[in-house]
Amino acid sequence: MKFNTKVIHGGQHHDPSTGAVMPPVYQTSTFIQTSPGKPLADYEYSRASNPTRTALENALASIENGTRGLAFSSGLAATDCILRSFKAGDEIIAMDDLYGGTYRMFTRIYKDSAIKFHFVDMTDIAKLKSLINENTKLVWVETPTNPLMKLADIEEVAKITKEHKIWFAVDNTFATPYLQKPLDLGADIVMHSATKYLGGHSDVIAGALIVKDEALGEQLHFQQFATGATLGPMDSFLVLRGIKTLSLRVQRHCENGEKVVEYLSNHPKVNTVYYPGLKNHPFHEIAKKQMKAFGGMVSFTFKSGKKEDSIAFLEKLKVFTLAESLGGVESLANHPALMTHASIPADKRAEVGITDDLVRLSVGIEDAEDLIADLEQALA
Repeated sequence: MKFNTKVIHGGQHHDPSTGAVMPPVYQTSTFIQTSPGKPLADYEYSRASNPTRTALENALASIENGTRGLAFSSGLAATDCILRSFKAGDEIIAMDDLYGGTYRMFTRIYKDSAIKFHFVDMTDIAKLKSLINENTKLVWVETPTNPLMKLADIEEVAKITKEHKIWFAVDNTFATPYLQKPLDLGADIVMHSATKYLGGHSDVIAGALIVKDEALGEQLHFQQFATGATLGPMDSFLVLRGIKTLSLRVQRHCENGEKVVEYLSNHPKVNTVYYPGLKNHPFHEIAKKQMKAFGGMVSFTFKSGKKEDSIAFLEKLKVFTLAESLGGVESLANHPALMTHASIPADKRAEVGITDDLVRLSVGIEDAEDLIADLEQALA
């Protein structure tokens, strides 16, 4: 089954009791049992499983070419599920350019757990290898990264993790399975903030994990069930509905993203544009190798280098909305240092290149000419 068919039919079945084309929203907390310990169907209690969430989880597994999908109450809840598999003394190697919420979880929520975190430029394979020891249990990668659009070579990292029998998790939120398939490239776990492109309409908070190994899937499901950060049936329905138009939306995001990048790259006030589709992007060749297209996420800085110029620009936007998040049908603009990445200390932001004049755009699916006109008036 091809991808455009999978997003609509992958892992899905018509409702057997009514013939409903879309899975119903099973808004129930518990299910009847015919005898103690013998449920009428495969469901007992919605924290453990719910038919609407099962439909979503089957769809997630299908579009990422996995065997098991798990849906969570947020992307961070999904990340936390993975981390709960580790104990004091374990070590985790993570990309140095990370979503601020992920960095906050790693460095603050788990700071007293005695799990050691290393943050490294994952494009430096030699550095990655040098950090691996007998205590290393996980390598965590975002690619492309948030917000600097760095890329890691998933196949190359996977070779290393398999050699050392280490879990390899990829945050595939920016790329989506339409553009990139980490499990096919050797990753063990794919994570999504399904709030973003999978949901696609800025109306739901959700997270997802997908794996190929069935035993690993069962282990993560136990963590999900036992800690309770599961996705409710209505939110599951909304994400499932969003997935059905994923390929159409992401294709338009990519087309508009390329037009916005072309405009920004030629603007006299713009200094650096961060977008993997640019031929001068340092990881353009990796992007060509492992991505179908280059996405709708764009970051840029100002030639003046002044925070004030970035703030003035953001305040003047009319079609782009100044807000956190990304991946919805509407175009959003964000100031990472003051918004999504404010939880990262200033010195750490400066170290990886998140400057105070950096702006991140989530290019939506509006008319590209309207988006460019909005950028033009805001940069004037």
